Amino acid sequence: MPAVMRGSGSGAKGGGSSKGGHGGKPKARREPATYSPVKLGASSASGLRPRGALFAAVAVLGLGLSILLSTGGRAQAVAGAMNHAVDRQMVGVGFKIAEIHIQGASRYARNDIVRAIGVQADDPILAMNLAEVKERVEQVGWVKSARVVRLLPDTLLVSVAERSRLAVWQHDGQTHVVDAAGMMIPEADPGLFPDLPLVVGEGANEAAPAILPLVVTRPRLMQRLEALVRVDARRWDLRLKDGSLIQLPATGEDSALIQLDQLDQSSRLLELGFTRIDLREPKAVLVRPPERAAAQAGA
Repeated sequence: MPAVMRGSGSGAKGGGSSKGGHGGKPKARREPATYSPVKLGASSASGLRPRGALFAAVAVLGLGLSILLSTGGRAQAVAGAMNHAVDRQMVGVGFKIAEIHIQGASRYARNDIVRAIGVQADDPILAMNLAEVKERVEQVGWVKSARVVRLLPDTLLVSVAERSRLAVWQHDGQTHVVDAAGMMIPEADPGLFPDLPLVVGEGANEAAPAILPLVVTRPRLMQRLEALVRVDARRWDLRLKDGSLIQLPATGEDSALIQLDQLDQSSRLLELGFTRIDLREPKAVLVRPPERAAAQAGA
């Protein structure tokens, strides 16, 4: 039987009062942001206002199109230069990445998701390929699905559904965190989740989603449980912290655990420290007493 072990595997500036003679109008105050996102850098806009920037961008596009229609084989190069000019124009008036909002991610997954997004401060927000960002984020092991939205002029919103953590899986001397489907979450450090059940053995990760709901609903058993060990890729042994072993059948685990519940209620079986409780036969429960009691009985 394999050894059981745990692996560790920003505020806006207030407007000042206006200066000058009579009839001068005070400048309007800008309202501060109402949320606190991930900030990538300063995003103060200069030059044209957004509406003027859009008109300028249309003018650049019109000029580029006329050049494109007259250059024949150089179309690709001209199109690239045109796009670059538009990007520079829009960045100059504030259409650039300054903040990223990430929703639905735990503190464990957040840094991995930020790295996968792969954008930097002042990157052109209009030129960003949202489908590619979404694909990169969904390649992160923590993430089940993602949605990416542009909030103009300078914010990227990434909303994720995170995969739930089911257990720590030990196999071949390695430990991994697995999700509710038994799939590994590569970025998760097992040492950060000591409260997750430990499942051991080949195929234990794939079989864990079926057995764990039956076990975790039994508090007296869970508080004594050290690990669930997969045997011959077909059934489970429950190893308790006191060294006892509970052998479950290959099928009908729920019925076997009901038998265990009945015995524990009637005779406090889990507190007696039996070496082995064999529940593999539905019509009989075999119990091996502690080694010291067995030795005294033999004497």
